[in-house]
Amino acid sequence: MKLLHVDSSILGPGSVSRDLSADVVATLRRRHPDLAVTRLDLAATPIGHLTAAHLAAAQSTPVDHALKADVAMGQVALEGFLAADIVVIGAPMYNFGVPSQLKAWIDRISIAGKTFRYGEHGPIGLCAGKKLVIASSRGGVYSEGSPAAVFDHQETYLKAAFGFLGITDITFIRAEGVAMGPEARSGAIASAKQETAAFAA
Repeated sequence: MKLLHVDSSILGPGSVSRDLSADVVATLRRRHPDLAVTRLDLAATPIGHLTAAHLAAAQSTPVDHALKADVAMGQVALEGFLAADIVVIGAPMYNFGVPSQLKAWIDRISIAGKTFRYGEHGPIGLCAGKKLVIASSRGGVYSEGSPAAVFDHQETYLKAAFGFLGITDITFIRAEGVAMGPEARSGAIASAKQETAAFAA
């Protein structure tokens, strides 16, 4: 079984989403000792944002050396995603959405004919059967039923984007309110890790 571990926070060791995603991976390793884990750190090694030049390169238009290297990086990212049975993503909320580097990665794996296709009745996801775990962190409280729920363009986007690719087995491990004081932060992290233990049981 293959697992792809993706982190996108720019906060390094102080990141809640990195802490949670590492906990998810460690928990799954204990449950599946033969798990093969591939690590992708989008903050340390970002993939370039999608541009017209990338689209031209996909049509075999000649490109310069720098773009060629970036296109190759995107291809490796796509192949890593396609090969994974389980994908674990550390996804903090930045300004009500996901980090731009995570959005860039999603753009580079959302490719017609590879991860989805258009059929007679609309789009068809080609990635059914994968398990997706999102380690989500938020400074405030945006979960369903909260006054700020309307501002959630993080988890709603991720569910829609990966659902478009055919992935329906999606689990969110969430720590929110982590910027609302030390007690709220530690309580949210502890609760999220309890969710991880229950999910993996």
